[in-house]
Amino acid sequence: MRTHRLCAATASTALLGALVLAGPGTSAASGAEAAVKITVNANAGLATMPDTGLGINDAIWDKELGTTAVSDLLKSAGVRMVRYPGGSYGDIYHWKTHTAPGGYVAPGTDFDTFMAALQWTGAQPMIIANYGTGTPEEAADWVRYANVTKKYGATYWTIGNENYGNGHYGSEWEADNHPDKSPTAYANGVVAFADAMKAVDPAIKVGAVLTMPGNWPDGIVAGGDPATWNQTVLTVAGSKIDFVDLHWYPGGSTAAESLAKPEQITDAVHLAREQIARYAPADAGRIGISLTETNVGVGPNTQPGALFLADAYSGLLESGVFTVQWWNVHNGIGTVSTVAGRTDYGDFGLLSSGTCLADGTTCEPPLNTPFAPYHGLTMMNAFARPGDRFVRAGTDDPLVTAHAVRRPDGDLAVLLVNKDPDNARTAAVAYTGYTPAAAAPTVHTYVNGGTGVTTAQTGTATSRTLPPYSLTTLVLHPASQVSGEPGAPGRPTASAVTDRTATVTWPAATAGGHPVAKYELHRQNGAIDEQLGETTGTSFTVANLTPGTRYTLNVLARDTAGKVSRPSPPLTFTTGSPATSTCTVRFTDNNDWGNGYVAGVDITNNGPDAIDGWTLTFDWPTAWQRMNGGWNATWEQNGRTVKATSLDSGGRLAARGGSVSAGFVAGYTGPNLLPPVFTLNGTVCHTA
Repeated sequence: MRTHRLCAATASTALLGALVLAGPGTSAASGAEAAVKITVNANAGLATMPDTGLGINDAIWDKELGTTAVSDLLKSAGVRMVRYPGGSYGDIYHWKTHTAPGGYVAPGTDFDTFMAALQWTGAQPMIIANYGTGTPEEAADWVRYANVTKKYGATYWTIGNENYGNGHYGSEWEADNHPDKSPTAYANGVVAFADAMKAVDPAIKVGAVLTMPGNWPDGIVAGGDPATWNQTVLTVAGSKIDFVDLHWYPGGSTAAESLAKPEQITDAVHLAREQIARYAPADAGRIGISLTETNVGVGPNTQPGALFLADAYSGLLESGVFTVQWWNVHNGIGTVSTVAGRTDYGDFGLLSSGTCLADGTTCEPPLNTPFAPYHGLTMMNAFARPGDRFVRAGTDDPLVTAHAVRRPDGDLAVLLVNKDPDNARTAAVAYTGYTPAAAAPTVHTYVNGGTGVTTAQTGTATSRTLPPYSLTTLVLHPASQVSGEPGAPGRPTASAVTDRTATVTWPAATAGGHPVAKYELHRQNGAIDEQLGETTGTSFTVANLTPGTRYTLNVLARDTAGKVSRPSPPLTFTTGSPATSTCTVRFTDNNDWGNGYVAGVDITNNGPDAIDGWTLTFDWPTAWQRMNGGWNATWEQNGRTVKATSLDSGGRLAARGGSVSAGFVAGYTGPNLLPPVFTLNGTVCHTA
């Protein structure tokens, strides 16, 4: 959450001052060490870059909203979606009167001015309908004005902004005039808003506000509520919405800690999709995910902001989020510090507001001077274009991350992020499913303190020196243009998923110059290519899978001449526990408080023989989950593995139904995926 969004940009200093800015952590390696191994796997297809991918927020308290200078800068950076009227202002803004009681509205920031600026920029709007102090009728009138009267064709509308911050969970920053502030009331409001708005224009897409998995108040059930915010909203309003709207401010007390947060993205988005699939009504797959606010925890207008933006945007977009939007175009000076040798103004704006501290001792650069994240966004525009397909890339160095896209014309772009503030990295890049041309690639670079992205043709596709604290994009041509290859197979689906097997089915590929001979199933094991099987048909049952494991697969077509298609869209599924076993484990998340909970573990012996002394083990799905001490067993954790050993008083489990209850206190600092499988004395149990 960002409570400063309720204030004008020039009044944000005190609230932003609560964020502690610190220098980056100690570097883990030096440039003299062995080269970083980077693997790019063009066979491992991820999401396609959407036209709405690169986004930004703009606010009615920003007097620069709608100016040609700002529109030109956003256009140059490739911005394709802009959110209006600005964060929490969305729940106090009345569009007809262009007023926001309790807030400040700058001149020249009305809706028509905003839309004119978007047309100049070449972007689409993401509009916040006022749930907090508005009505469904007011929102419907806005849709009518926008799309019937003015014919703007505004497609995306969210119902409110961070409405879980209305005081229901104890923290209150979001305006909400409704007497009932529960998730049930909000969900019913979403239904009423969606019905009224779509009655005017059935073509619009309506979004509901959810919490980002792993971020407050995810997991919390408030007094009197039947379930969490996300579960309740999806259950009640899931049939009426077209997308969910998430915000993500992962924080961090140091730059190094903040820059490590994007490693949580894959699991957070996976958990969000899991919640949508579990709680929304049938056809939940049609519900998209938007991420309409994010920013870095430390160094928001210096190099950490640029590195975080590029890394986070890439991770979210390759996971299938249809838009990612930085907070904000302008924001105002906050706590001034030095980060990686550069003055950081604590400003969450993409562009300088030209403001000064109250005592006049420090002033920002001139108005609209781009801060480092602006150049990070410009790098994203050079890296991933609408229609490009993200493909898997990975590295063996935690301070270097990699992302890649395959373009429709055959080119491949690789984005490399060096998060070490002090040392360059030599990178050795290997490719699977792609052979780059010998000619020097086009190289885009943004370095610490740079005033823009530089571009040159230099070096090779397989070796590159990455400057400290830098962004580097390589754009490669293929060694030869392949023609007549098969089309990519259609999106696969999984059925009959058990603990050990899954049946994968896909639409057939279109033949190219030769008939399709077979299909190959490839698992994304990081960036390593792992073929699981092949068939001449369009369905295959994969065997020998590991219980409780998440699998992401692509299908490739190979023709009779040996030419291989591009990968199908990805399929992700998770194997379960055995349907029957000599043991059953029931694991429960009880009394969750947002970064921890009481874990209940009930163990039952289903076998014909009694068990005298038992050991239960499981692995946490992520590295940010932990066991903090328990009861009715001796508990210990080593890495991700948790082991519970029976006490003398509870070590005997009678045959055919003997049971014991134990538990522990769990903690987490990211998306909280519950452990899927448990092993009792070496036997994989059924998970109830």
